[in-house]
Amino acid sequence: MSIDPVCKSTITHHHTAAAIRIYEGHLYYFDTLACRDTFDKDPNRYTANAPGRTLTVGVMGSASGTLSPEQIRLARELGRTIAHLKFGLITGACPGLPWETSAGFKEVGGFSVGISPGLSEEEHIHRFNSPNDIYDMIIFTGSGLMGREVINIRSSDFVIILGGHSGTLGEFSIAYDEGKLIGVVEGSGGITTIIDEIVKIVSKPTGSTIIRDGNPEQLLFRMVDFYTEKHYQRPSVFMG
Repeated sequence: MSIDPVCKSTITHHHTAAAIRIYEGHLYYFDTLACRDTFDKDPNRYTANAPGRTLTVGVMGSASGTLSPEQIRLARELGRTIAHLKFGLITGACPGLPWETSAGFKEVGGFSVGISPGLSEEEHIHRFNSPNDIYDMIIFTGSGLMGREVINIRSSDFVIILGGHSGTLGEFSIAYDEGKLIGVVEGSGGITTIIDEIVKIVSKPTGSTIIRDGNPEQLLFRMVDFYTEKHYQRPSVFMG
């Protein structure tokens, strides 16, 4: 349930809202297009009426292997852009490209959440060989690597694939099967080079949309536009 910040009416189901806006990293839902248009003229006047939830971007990518300078550059740029847009960041609290994205995110400043496969910080560090030095919060799931993937995806409004091996492929599969909006950073290697072929072979309409771009900033802008124009009405297969 949300409150329209202009008309102050209650919106019980988000996907039935007439429109949404993402402003200063937060989501706002509107009962009518007229309310949205009024908001657009002076957003600061209305945000206090209905504090919006922070939009969260989940970044999934290679946690192991040697990273190229280009992969690191793309990951850092992605993290910085997410922070500049004032979105939240979710990763698997792992090394590799998710760590590099989190490092870029922290350069700008923002709140990041890591979803750990371990049941404690001790297990996170010593069993799963994962860092604890850059995340604002780590959620210890005790679910293992595969179980952690489901939480990553379902806790993210957008999912972005960056490089990736078998674990990232699993996360992509969950996101695709559950109708998520998925961004693919082209030029980042890994499974991003075969996603089109996977989707073609699967040939399954799930409601998921895939947006591809080699520029992390442009990718995020395009995802925001698509989400606010259309995808918010059915952000997952769990929407009735």
